[in-house]
Amino acid sequence: MSTHLQVSQSDRHRTPLMSVAGYVAMTIVVLIIAVPLFWIVITSFKERQDIYVRPAQYWPSPATTDNYRDTVTSIPFPAYFRNSLIITALLAAAKITLGVLSAYALSLLRFPGRNLIFLVVIAALMVPNQITVISNYALIAQLGWRNTFQGIVIPLAGVAFGTFLMRNQFLSLPHEIIEAARLDGAGPMKLLWRVVMPMSWPTLVAFSLITVVNEWNEYLWPFLMSDNEKTAPLQVGLTLLQNNEGGNNWGPVMAGTVLTVLPILILFLFLQRQMIKGLTAGAVKS
Repeated sequence: MSTHLQVSQSDRHRTPLMSVAGYVAMTIVVLIIAVPLFWIVITSFKERQDIYVRPAQYWPSPATTDNYRDTVTSIPFPAYFRNSLIITALLAAAKITLGVLSAYALSLLRFPGRNLIFLVVIAALMVPNQITVISNYALIAQLGWRNTFQGIVIPLAGVAFGTFLMRNQFLSLPHEIIEAARLDGAGPMKLLWRVVMPMSWPTLVAFSLITVVNEWNEYLWPFLMSDNEKTAPLQVGLTLLQNNEGGNNWGPVMAGTVLTVLPILILFLFLQRQMIKGLTAGAVKS
């Protein structure tokens, strides 16, 4: 009895301490994320001479939108924005489609070598993309695909992560519902689109959001594959903008960064609401 009381008192003393530690850790994480973003935004509204003053100004005085005007006029910003949309849309469509179909085959279809193929997918997750950059570059250059959308999109269309994520989701679905649909005469495609996907909507939305964000922010491979406004995305355009400014005028670069991040923030807010709706629609009542 006394031992139980001692444990209870120890737990009561430990709970406030853990709460404080949790709040401190959360505050540190928020600061690490928020401070750079705050600095980017306020710098984008500063005049050039105010960016380098000491001590630093934590609020633009006076605020100006000249940096945004310079960003749009110094480089062909609409062309880079269009290219980013095209590259992101093509890669997202390819990765989501291939990821769903391959995960469905590896989880719910029966064929020889299924486990071996999944092991290959897992192995692909362990290989950093940077390792294949040189070989991919040599192949794409030999094909004459530099400064083309296919040269950017095809080497990035691997779906190991999406296959792994969606396969685990499909395997977690109630086996009884899958078998009941098969007994009712549902073929492979009908089973996928009418039964499996409605129950997997939250995971699909999360996978889609991760894919869109990753492809929108992709920098290294597009930088190697494109050097003009015909195919280069916004990230490459910001590099060219920095070079045009001589590396000493960060106002337009920060403004361009804000304009680059803004579409993804809007999309995230939109998909967040869709994810909540998907959690409700995809619930299975027992």
